This record gives sequence, structure tokens and C-alpha cells, in this order.
Amino acid sequence: MKINYQILEKKINFKFKSTKLLTQCLTHKSFNSNDNNEKIEFLGDRVLGLVIAKKLLEIYPDEKEGILDKKFASLVNKKTCLEIAKNINLEKFILTFNSNNKNNKIEDKIISDSCEALIGAIYLDKGFNAAEKVILSLWNNNIKKSVITQIDAKTKLQEFSLKNFKSLPTYKLISNTGPRHKPLFKVGVKLRNTKYFFSSGKSKKDAEQNAAIECLKFLK
Repeated sequence: MKINYQILEKKINFKFKSTKLLTQCLTHKSFNSNDNNEKIEFLGDRVLGLVIAKKLLEIYPDEKEGILDKKFASLVNKKTCLEIAKNINLEKFILTFNSNNKNNKIEDKIISDSCEALIGAIYLDKGFNAAEKVILSLWNNNIKKSVITQIDAKTKLQEFSLKNFKSLPTYKLISNTGPRHKPLFKVGVKLRNTKYFFSSGKSKKDAEQNAAIECLKFLK
């Protein structure tokens, strides 16, 4: 399968010295069990975190650590990495076991992981300053949005429960269904004097957030 990586390099405004490194960072373990992007992704995750943390401290020098932590989490999570990856059509350059079949959709997790691997590869190829430049360019709009900090539903529900009932919400895992690579979690949450409110998500954490949202709707 012939992939034109120059298209990607133009999108991110970065030219790799090592084409081998570029190919490896976009190779999933299902395609090659030896030369794949797992370890580069591990590195890229750390480089991304350092760049974003550094930038947030520059933008918000007087902000409290708790608020900075929420902004940081929203900028480096898998959902945001997936969004960035989609913006540059990264999925078109990823090698997986079914790359030759255009009808097979690449999983979101593989795409977001590859985004982190790409960052790791840029760091290995030309160093921290180069990686920082690419990250700040790709994440520019998301960083601007971080001016508005939204407290997540679980935190809001926890604060409501502590204020009104002097106790924490109770979360209960109802079920975990679906295939191992694509599970679906169902979770219930209740406060001291309420019924259970249920919702689902691709992870237990997401399901808890969604259940908290349902409970907050009732309380309003």
C-alpha cells in the first residue's frame, strides 16, 4: 500500500528527516508486531503533556492549580487528540491489518493514539522545540477555548450532594456488554433521597459522567 506522507507533512507544516520514523509512528501493532508506534505513542503523550502544561502556565500565571488541571485534562485527553487527528485526516495515513480494505473504519482509539505517536516521532526527529511548534499550531483553537472552564457533571453533582445531603453520590455499575475491543458500560447514580439515574458510555468513566448529567437534569 502506497501512502503519500508528504500530504500529511504539509498539513502539519513539518518535514521529517527520517521517513522510517514517520512510517513507524503511524503503524499499528496489528500491521506490524515489531516495528509499530506503541512506544513512540508513550513518549508523545508525555511530550504533549509537557508542552500543554507549559503553555497553560504562560497563559494563566495566576490561575489556581485545580482550574489549570481541568484545562490541562480537557486539552490532552483522547477525545481532543482524536479531534486534532481528524482535522488533519490522520486516519488516511495509518497502517493497520485492514489498511487495504477502504470499507473498514479505523477505530477512534487507534487514531487518537497515532496522534500522540506522531508527536513523539516529531520530538525524536527534530527535538522539543519542533514538537512544541507543531503542537501549539494544531492545538491553537482548543487552547483558545480553554479560556472558558466547564466543571464536569460528576464534579457538579458531587458539589450539589455535599452541600444538600452532606454525602457523596452513589455510583453503581449495572452492566458491561459488547466485545472486548468495543465495550459498553451502563452505570446508575443516586443521591441520598433520589432514585437511580442510568446512562451508558464507552468507558465506565464516560458512563458515570453521562449518568451524572441525567441526574442533574432531574435536579434542575
